[in-house]
Amino acid sequence: MYGILVTIHICVSLTLVITILMQSSKGGGLAGAFGGAGTSAVFGGRGAASFLQKLTVGLVAAFMVVAIMIGFMSNPDKGSVSLIQEAAREQTPGPGATLPAPSTPALSDDPNSGN
Repeated sequence: MYGILVTIHICVSLTLVITILMQSSKGGGLAGAFGGAGTSAVFGGRGAASFLQKLTVGLVAAFMVVAIMIGFMSNPDKGSVSLIQEAAREQTPGPGATLPAPSTPALSDDPNSGN
């Protein structure tokens, strides 16, 4: 399933790039390179711009949905442990391990020894 989603994501990405490059800008863009007048004949005078805009919006939505699905599938929360948690496990003694005895300061009877 993961491989299928990645393949769909690549296809959507490439189609999105081509669609964006085909849109005409103030300077004409690359839409003219693909047959400028033919584009107007197929989609109508203003039809090419609105069709390409709608196609771009649809492809952007598909791109985001597939990217989110890939993100959820690639990083499951089951069994994931951070490096900090692993280091803490290694340093924590297991059950039944002996801990060092706490050190206590020596008590002296001399009243002038510090306090």
